[in-house]
Amino acid sequence: MLDFRFPTALQMVLSVALAEKQGLRSTSAILAAGLEANPSFIRKLMVPLTKNGIIVSTLGRNGSIHLGRPVEEITLRDIYLSVIDDKRIWAARPEGPARCLVSANACWYFKSVVNEAEEASLAVLERHTVADALAELERGDKRSWTEYVAETAKLAEAADK
Repeated sequence: MLDFRFPTALQMVLSVALAEKQGLRSTSAILAAGLEANPSFIRKLMVPLTKNGIIVSTLGRNGSIHLGRPVEEITLRDIYLSVIDDKRIWAARPEGPARCLVSANACWYFKSVVNEAEEASLAVLERHTVADALAELERGDKRSWTEYVAETAKLAEAADK
């Protein structure tokens, strides 16, 4: 089964960062509309992101979502670890009877390779901040500024209804 928690959480944090940069309001409804995601999934992801200080939300009719710290201080690793908990990238098979060289040793070997791969992945995510990601998205954006502003305004208006 595919796990969309990390890419969704990353998109949420980037959307909040962009909204703050533009002086716009972020809410779970606006995020859900923009990501075309279930609002309950967005709210579920907000819990660990809030717990880990990545985002801060205020309640009420005029409530909004803000970043919990500067974009330069939030790494993609922070976001990943926040929403994934301790779920491994790959799960090892349960150990079975040691009938031969392979069955006696495959489990520990697989775990050692997977640990190395996970550490390498986390190191890559650690090198990228939300500020880096947002700058990269802005450099690679293929839409005109007018299209972007119109779409952002339409999402905000739809979410406020």
